[in-house]
Amino acid sequence: MTTPLLDIAEVADHSGLAASALRYYEQQGLISSAGRNGLRRTYTADVVPRLTLINCARRAGFTIAEIQAFLRATPDDTDLRTQLATKAREVEEDIARLIRMRDGLNHAATCTHSRLVECPEFKRTLSTPDANSAVGECNSMC
Repeated sequence: MTTPLLDIAEVADHSGLAASALRYYEQQGLISSAGRNGLRRTYTADVVPRLTLINCARRAGFTIAEIQAFLRATPDDTDLRTQLATKAREVEEDIARLIRMRDGLNHAATCTHSRLVECPEFKRTLSTPDANSAVGECNSMC
């Protein structure tokens, strides 16, 4: 039984990426095509989850080189594992920062302080390292 092939437009549609991004990722060795159907590249269906991983890694700040190394990794790649652990800590810091920003924006959306950025609660939310900081005290503080 043969694996169904998707043409580049179908992969672009499933992955949410532009065809030019798919060609670039192929050029960089992150994905490979299964061949061509006329002038159009074709891919096996397993390229879609791989693109999901690549897209997620790119959004998390991974470089193409880091993704290439990760995709080739084996359990014996101790240096890479160390780099991945460092990257995981960086992602955790980014998540905490983004949560603080989200909480600050949610607070600012309902704040009645005359200048939103001067609101003590808004400032506290953004500067607190605790990602679970309380918001919504604006009416009592402002």
